[in-house]
Amino acid sequence: MIKFLDLHKINLQYEEAFQEKFKSFLDKGWYILGDNVKAFEKEFAAYCGTKHCIGVGNGLDALVLIFKAAIHLGKLQKGDEVIVPANTYIASILAILQADLVPVLVEPNEPTFNIDPTKIQQAITPKTKAILPVHLYGQLADRETINAIAKKNNLLVIEDAAQAHGAILPNSNSHLPTLKSGNLSYAAGFSFYPGKNLGALGDAGAITTNDDELAEIIFSLRNYGSETKYHNDFIGVNSRLDEIQASFLSVKLPHLDKENAIRRTIAKRYLSEITNSEIFLPFYDGSENHVFHLFVIRTKKRDELQQYLSENGIQTLIHYPIPPHKQKALPQLHHLSFPITEKIHNEVLSLPISPVMTAEEIDFVVKILNQWT
Repeated sequence: MIKFLDLHKINLQYEEAFQEKFKSFLDKGWYILGDNVKAFEKEFAAYCGTKHCIGVGNGLDALVLIFKAAIHLGKLQKGDEVIVPANTYIASILAILQADLVPVLVEPNEPTFNIDPTKIQQAITPKTKAILPVHLYGQLADRETINAIAKKNNLLVIEDAAQAHGAILPNSNSHLPTLKSGNLSYAAGFSFYPGKNLGALGDAGAITTNDDELAEIIFSLRNYGSETKYHNDFIGVNSRLDEIQASFLSVKLPHLDKENAIRRTIAKRYLSEITNSEIFLPFYDGSENHVFHLFVIRTKKRDELQQYLSENGIQTLIHYPIPPHKQKALPQLHHLSFPITEKIHNEVLSLPISPVMTAEEIDFVVKILNQWT
């Protein structure tokens, strides 16, 4: 069986370094918010090109804490509307709701799967105060257009970068700095869930920002609203990046660009070699704006294709089978209709893609797909 994502094989290449980090962790005897977290925060901020990185418990908490900190700063108020893609993982919407804000869903651009900027303007009301673009499947949303709309309407832009570690904004001007996901807006939330391109060995997340005030409040909010032990300035939460996970992430971060490049190479093979007319391939402009966290195809016979691939020893997953506005957890959205989003959710299928796939495995996936009728 070709696994959808062989996490054991991915992490095995770092086993010796992990063991060394774990021994150091045990020897130090400092388990919460120690030197490992500080080191990774510094490293990831430098990697993203931002002034600050705040390590937190997971990607959902990262987004929630950004929103709550913005409320503390008076940039948002409870009840404000936040524009968010209809075609996303439910966590994007849960973060808005958990911060007592109101999600306003907008259809995607069908070829890219990302939020359609041409539909954002018409969704803006006097209550709209922010946009939450999601870099879905690893491809950057249309930053230039979204930021222009935000500037025109005085809106915050907050990135859901959970799937886009290391994605680079195309830049035709060599005199300008290279910008990466996490440094394209007011603030960004990252997930280091084990299956991400930069994955921990458990739950982990982070926030990146260039805003000093926002960072200061989030550093406090993640730790019970406290900067000084037993002195609580805010109603905070317990959402701290673990010392041990931070140390593992520091091991893997220097290899992220190389592994993203391998993913792009595999994607290019799929795009050029899969020729089955029953299969619709994803849009890709060939730049580094996509890190292919997922390679998502579409077909009108999705369930049949998934069964066929399984019978031929190829594991696939569906990202995602049910759109957020149809989820049982969100009855307040059930009256909404998003035909493009619903069509995508009925047709998408994610193929195996990872930095440890072999050429022979890629050959086999392509061959089996092209033989399907």
